[in-house]
Amino acid sequence: MNIADLLNNSGQPEKANGTSPRNGNGQSVSDMTVIPTLEDTSPRFHDPLSSLRSRAQEALFKRLGSRLFDPNLSEDQLRGYVVRELDEILAGEAGQLEPNERHGLVESIRADVMGLGPIEALLADASVTEIMVNATDNIFVERAGKLYMTDSRFLTVAHLRQVIERIVTAVGRRIDESSPLVDARLPDGSRVNAVIPPLSVDGPMLTIRKFAADPYKANDLINFGTMNQQVADFLDICVRGKRNILISGGTGTGKTTLLNVVSSYIPTDERIITIEDAVELQLHQRHVIRLESRPANVEGKGQIAIRELVRNSLRMRPDRIVVGEVRGGEAIDMLQAMNTGHEGSLSTLHANTPRDAMARLETMVMMAGLDLPTKAIREQIASALDVVVHLSRLRDGTRRITEIAEVNGMEGETITMSTIYKFDYEAGMDESGRYIGQIRPTGIRPMFSDELRQMGIQLPEEMIRIATDPMSQLGIR
Repeated sequence: MNIADLLNNSGQPEKANGTSPRNGNGQSVSDMTVIPTLEDTSPRFHDPLSSLRSRAQEALFKRLGSRLFDPNLSEDQLRGYVVRELDEILAGEAGQLEPNERHGLVESIRADVMGLGPIEALLADASVTEIMVNATDNIFVERAGKLYMTDSRFLTVAHLRQVIERIVTAVGRRIDESSPLVDARLPDGSRVNAVIPPLSVDGPMLTIRKFAADPYKANDLINFGTMNQQVADFLDICVRGKRNILISGGTGTGKTTLLNVVSSYIPTDERIITIEDAVELQLHQRHVIRLESRPANVEGKGQIAIRELVRNSLRMRPDRIVVGEVRGGEAIDMLQAMNTGHEGSLSTLHANTPRDAMARLETMVMMAGLDLPTKAIREQIASALDVVVHLSRLRDGTRRITEIAEVNGMEGETITMSTIYKFDYEAGMDESGRYIGQIRPTGIRPMFSDELRQMGIQLPEEMIRIATDPMSQLGIR
C-alpha cells in the first residue's frame, strides 16, 4: 500500500484480529508515547520512529511552507500536496520500515498536518480528561486527577496557531491579535479555551477539557466515588419534586458533569431550555432547546450575553431552565425566573463552600447594576434556591460531592442553611492515598419534605437518617 492509499484510508486504520498496528518490537503504535508522572525521575521511553517522524515533519513544513495554512486550499488539494511531498521525503527511508511502522508514521504525520496535530492522539485517549498546551514544546495531560507531561510537541508556532483557528472557526468564533482569547468547543462538546500573544507572553496557550463520548450517568459517578446511591436517589427526588438546585465547586471539580447527570432526572414530558456560553450539556430528553451566547464580531457588535438569553427563555414557555454557569448579572434574571413559577431550575457557579456560593450569588446580582438593598437580594436568593450541592477535588485527585445543603430562608439579614449530607473526612485514607470516607446524611430532615409529600413524592426516612450499618453508609440497601 502506497502513501496515497494510506492517506485516503486514514480514517480506517488496518487491524489484525481486532488489535492496533504494532511495530517490529511488537509494541502498539498508538501506545508508543509513555507519559511519566511529574515525580518520575526515570528516563522517558521515546518512540523509535520519533526521529524519522520529526525529520519528515520538518521537511514537509519547509517544502510546503504557507500552503499548509492556506484557507483557500480544499482538504483534497492539501492532501495531494502532502502525498507528493511525503513520497519524496520518505523515499530513501520508508523502504526499511515494516508496513505497520509505515502506516503509523504516515497516520501520525497526517494528523499533524490535516488534523489537530499532536493533540489528536491525546483526544482519542479515553484516560485523558484534560489537555494543556503551553506554547509549542510543553504539552501536559490530566489522568485520574493528576498532571503528567507528554513527549508530544508542535513543530512551529504557526502550526499551533492553525490548530487553534481550526477549532474556533468551526463554531463561528475567532481569535486574533484584536481578540486574543476565546472559548469554544469541539464537535463532541469538549470545552476549549485558547489565549494567544500579546496576552500569553510565551506563545499560544490551548486548554481542552474533554467530555466523554458517552455522557456519564449516575451509575458512573457512583462507580467513580463522586457520590453514592443514597445521594443519587436524593437528587433524583429533588429534581422530580421541582426543587431549584445550585451546583457549586472549584475549577475542574466536575460541576458540568454533575449538572448533566442531575438534568437527566428531569421527566421526558417537560420542555427544557439550556443556556450556556459554549454548549456542553448533553441531555437526552425529547423536548430540549439549546441556546448559546455569542461574542461580539470584529466590529464590536452583535454580542448576545447569557443574561439576554435567560430573559428571552422566559418567553419560550419553559418547564425547566438550565443555566450552564452563572458568572455575572444574569444571576438576578435566573433568581427572578425561579421566583416566578419556573421551579426545578438548575445552574452552577464557582465557590469554595455552599455558604460562599450564597455570597458569590449576592455579588453577581450586584454586578447587574441594579441598586438593590442587600437584604432584598438575600431574600430573593433565599426564596429562589432550595438545594446547594457542593463538589470538591480532594488531595487524592478524586472529585467528590462533599456537602449538600438546604437553603432554609432568612433570619434577620442572614440566609440560613442546614447541611443534609456531609463528606466524612475523618475516615482517613487507605495505603494508596485515596480517601476512604463517603458522603453521609447528617440526620436533618429537609424542610421541603412536606411539599414533596403534597406532590405525591415520598422522601424515605432511611435516606436522611444517620446510619449505623457501614453498608448503609455507603448507600447500599
